[in-house]
Amino acid sequence: MTLLHDETLATAFDHAARSYDTLVAANPGYHAHLRRSVRRLGLPGHGEGLRVLDLGCGTGASTAALRSALPAADITAVDASAGMLERAAAKPWAAGVSFVHAPAERLDQAGVRGPFDAVFAAYLFRNLADPDAVLRTVSALLGPDGRLGVHEYTLSGRPVDRAVWTGVCRGIVQPVATVLGDGELYRHLWRSVVEFDTAHRFAERLRAAHFEQVRTLPLPGWQTGIAHTFVARRAGSTAREAR
Repeated sequence: MTLLHDETLATAFDHAARSYDTLVAANPGYHAHLRRSVRRLGLPGHGEGLRVLDLGCGTGASTAALRSALPAADITAVDASAGMLERAAAKPWAAGVSFVHAPAERLDQAGVRGPFDAVFAAYLFRNLADPDAVLRTVSALLGPDGRLGVHEYTLSGRPVDRAVWTGVCRGIVQPVATVLGDGELYRHLWRSVVEFDTAHRFAERLRAAHFEQVRTLPLPGWQTGIAHTFVARRAGSTAREAR
C-alpha cells in the first residue's frame, strides 16, 4: 500500500474516530506517556498567561495531557480530521480550550496565529507530506523562548525495535482495526513509522529547521526504542532542563 496523506488520510481518521479512543486505551501507558511528554516541555507554573498550540489533537488525548499539566494555559487544539475534532470538542473542557478544524499546512487560513509560548504535536509529523514546511510554520508561530514538544513514533534504528513494532501492529492492532473497518488506516500506521525518520534523523531534521537545544528523550515500557519525546526551542531561546 502507499502511505495516506492529506485529504485521504483525514477521511480515514474521520471514519476511525468512533473507535479511536477505545483502541488507544488498550495501549499501555498511552495517556501517561503524553503527560510525560508535556511535562518535558518544562513550562512554568500551571501555565498562567501562556498560549499553547496542540497541533494534530485528534480526539483530544494530547489536549487532555496539556490541560492536566497546564490547567491555566490557553490551549488552541487543531486537527485536519473533522471526525476526530468533533469527538474532541464534544468532551467536557474547562474554559481556555478551543478547537479549530485545519490541516497543519494551512493554519493561517484557519485564523491560527501566534505568538504561542509552546507548540505540542503528538503522532503528527510522520503523517505529513512535507514535515519540514510545517516545522517552518511552527517556528514562525512561536514567540521568544518558544518551545516545541514532539511526541512521536520514531524508531531507534535497532532491528529489534522495528521487529517489536511490526509484531505489535500485525499481531494486535491491525487485526482489531480490520474488524472495525479501519484496516487501511492502521496498515498506514505501521508503514508510516518504519518509513519515517529514526529518532536520530528527526532530531537532525529539527536542527536543520533552525531549532536549538534539541533533546531526544525515550519513553518507557514496551515503546522504549519505538516512541520518543523531542523538545526544542526556537532559535535564540534560553536554556531550561527537560526531565
